[in-house]
Amino acid sequence: MGVGCAGLAAYAYLGGIPEKKQEKSPLDPENFVDFKLKKIIPYNHNTSTFVFELPNNDASLMPVASCLVVKSSDPEALLDPKGKPIIRPYTPISQPDEKGVLTLLVKKYDNGNASKYIHSLKEGDSLSFKGPIVKWKYEHNQFDEVALIGGGSGITPLYQVVSHALANPANKTKFTLLFSNVTEADILMREEFDALSKAHPDTLKTIYLLDKPPAGWTGPKGFIDKNVIKEHVAPASLGEKVKVFVCGPPPQVAALAGKKAGYQQGAIGGVLKELGYTEDQVFKF
Repeated sequence: MGVGCAGLAAYAYLGGIPEKKQEKSPLDPENFVDFKLKKIIPYNHNTSTFVFELPNNDASLMPVASCLVVKSSDPEALLDPKGKPIIRPYTPISQPDEKGVLTLLVKKYDNGNASKYIHSLKEGDSLSFKGPIVKWKYEHNQFDEVALIGGGSGITPLYQVVSHALANPANKTKFTLLFSNVTEADILMREEFDALSKAHPDTLKTIYLLDKPPAGWTGPKGFIDKNVIKEHVAPASLGEKVKVFVCGPPPQVAALAGKKAGYQQGAIGGVLKELGYTEDQVFKF
């Protein structure tokens, strides 16, 4: 009996027994759950990567595209003037099947209470999460052409979509990223996007735009305007074969696609409306 058990243990240790499939996410869409901050990795002058530990080495299993909302684990911290918790949405950059971690890329804004609070956390501290909140249910090869238009920290939902899509060997959708920033140092996740476009040259094209480009910059300059979109984005005439995802600071979203109405999409407007795109062709994160 003992030999048999020992043999079975060795069989399992050597990988003979398949790992049990995870069925439930450690996240809760109805309640906040605390996760411990495992590691902080500085990214640039105002942005860091925050790696949170998930229990039992579980993966988040977040659907694409979805986000989480966060608040302080300390009920006395990160409160608004009325004493209520400040809650903000974030899109993780870790993959849904990545085991044991949930990773946020957080840019610190001078007037951003939540971002400043997260940047004040130390390794070993906790942050409270609730979700996932599904924003757009992505289906592989639903579109022939997808444009990802973003600015600043609005890059994270766009990365979630394209990294998920390109991980599928059967993907045929062609993606174009238009990503605007002030300086070259502000380009978040550039290494990740460049690696994806190098690995998938036929299905991902990346265009970075800078307001204040350095000497020798060969890419486009200034804002994402009508001419930039006409040059790089599939035309609205493709109908249901084209989709445009937009995420960035509210003024940029409004100029490109019209204001969001709170958590609702709001009417299509801005440059994309002028170019003939419809509400069905555009989604604002």
